[in-house]
Amino acid sequence: MNWWPLLGVAVIALGFVLRFNPVLVVVTAAVASGLLSGMSVPDLLAVLGTSFASSRILLIIVMTLPAIGLLERAGLREHARAWMDRLRGMTLARLLVGYLLGRQVLSMIGLQSVAGPAQTVRPLLAPMAEAAAERIDPALPEDERDRLRALCAATDNVGLFFGEDVFIALGAVLLIQGFYSQHGIELTPLSIALWALPTAIAAFVVHGVRIALFQRHLRRRVATRQAS
Repeated sequence: MNWWPLLGVAVIALGFVLRFNPVLVVVTAAVASGLLSGMSVPDLLAVLGTSFASSRILLIIVMTLPAIGLLERAGLREHARAWMDRLRGMTLARLLVGYLLGRQVLSMIGLQSVAGPAQTVRPLLAPMAEAAAERIDPALPEDERDRLRALCAATDNVGLFFGEDVFIALGAVLLIQGFYSQHGIELTPLSIALWALPTAIAAFVVHGVRIALFQRHLRRRVATRQAS
């Protein structure tokens, strides 16, 4: 067995550790693995071209980035903070838990792409969450601000990841069905999706508690500072 092509994995690991451009790292690893496996340069270029052509639909998401950039340049983040200032009854926990619920429900019915880190978290959710956190601590330090932004991104990821498994047409659900079918166990996509419901509910509760604990942490931090 030829183990040399596995050096491509080492190239990826080393490139990410050294913080090189991810696209350049992945392409370099692919070229290295192809050459080490004995492929000729024309065959390698053909494989790379075929792979790019077959997955070019993924580049559609890149088209949203210029639109988001123009909206941010026009003040979208500032408007999001202003919206939050007008919603006096909206606390940090209510905002993030509400987003988590909406993200999960939409993912459960197959609308996974209506939100995401680029579309909603950076331009909308994070500024609104920061405005809500500044009500608790007007002098919100930078490290807590970074933790809050990470919590916003995690809220989006948890909602998507555990919500989409309940959608019966998801590729992962069909993959599970095919795996069991090969071993003589017949399951319908609906039954697999329904069994994902308890996990989705548990994820919602666990992450909701994390959000509440973060809000309490901010309040305790302010109370401690005021007491001293």
